[in-house]
Amino acid sequence: MHVDPLLKAKVVHLILQKRPEEALDLLSRANSVNTPRLEVGAVKGRTKAVAVYVHKVNTIFVSSGEYLWNPFVILHEFYHHLRYQGGKHRGTEKNANAFALDFISAYKNYIV
Repeated sequence: MHVDPLLKAKVVHLILQKRPEEALDLLSRANSVNTPRLEVGAVKGRTKAVAVYVHKVNTIFVSSGEYLWNPFVILHEFYHHLRYQGGKHRGTEKNANAFALDFISAYKNYIV
């Protein structure tokens, strides 16, 4: 999946500007998938996780409100959302990390 570097930078910028819902909507439209919801709260059995994507309810849960504005966390979980929307396994943590870091790298390239 190829996403324009400027779009990647914009997504990260929106998250940092405390507009993660807009970022997810933009990214979802670019990938032709439905937009996941965002909620603050723990998921049963995953209470130590910073964030979790639950495909059954199409929601990214973050353990604390501060993580709503963390691009790495939001993009990592969005990767899992993309994998489920594509009918594939949720993907590895390594790939989710790389996905998030790729967006952050694109953002850094535009702000320098």
